[in-house]
Formats: sequence, structure tokens, C-alpha cells
Amino acid sequence: MEDEKAVGERGYSAGHPWYYVLGGKPPYPHQIMAEVQQRGYGGYLASEIARMDALPEPKRSQALRSARIKALADYRADLSRYREVVRALHRHRANHPHEEGPRCAGVHQSVSLKHNHLFNDLAHLRTLAVLLDKQRDLFDF
Repeated sequence: MEDEKAVGERGYSAGHPWYYVLGGKPPYPHQIMAEVQQRGYGGYLASEIARMDALPEPKRSQALRSARIKALADYRADLSRYREVVRALHRHRANHPHEEGPRCAGVHQSVSLKHNHLFNDLAHLRTLAVLLDKQRDLFDF
């Protein structure tokens, strides 16, 4: 826990490779989702999702459901890859102690990139869930 605090004080978040170079612990998916919710982030597709939400029914619901199916598939693929790169990070740390000082390697970039993919995937899924829970009345203007 102390390592995470020290890394945070240096200004790096889990979305940056140096967070992992300096010993930061890869967050679990539920921790990533908590940060998405705290920030209120809608993902890089937020404007596209808003465009879908503005469509008249039933096109709106169909478009949002299709987007949710794709976002869920993206999330599952990214989560699988995230688990692989986190395992690679653990192996890298075990095999490469910081004898000459910290160095950023491909594994650090891979973990940060997959973290950011999950961050966006979860933001999209959260946004889509909120919008799909709101059923539009045919007489809403």
C-alpha cells in the first residue's frame, strides 16, 4: 500500500507506464470501474453514444444495444489481454531487479495501454447501461 501512495505522489497514474516502472500495483477491474465512476468519464465514444441516444425509438434502443454488445466483446478481449500483460509484468519484475535504476520496458507500456483500454471499455459499458435503463416514452420531446 505504501508503494502505491509513493507512486501516486510522483504524479503517475495506472494509465502511465512509469507507474509500473516505479513499482505500482496493477489495479483490478473493479478498481478501474470505481475510478471511471468517480471521474464520471464517458469514454472516447461518449459523443457517438450521445448521438445514438438522440435517435428516435426504436432506433435508439437498437443502436444502444448493438453498441453494448460490441463494448462487452471489446471489454472481454481487453480483460484477457490485460491479465496476460500483468502476468508478464510480474515475471519481468522477478527477473529484472532495479540494479542500475528503473527503466521503462515494453511490458510497462503494455500494461498501461491495456489499463487504458479497460478504462474506456468500462466507461462505455457504464454509459450504455445508464442510457438503456432510461426507457424513452414515445411522447418525450
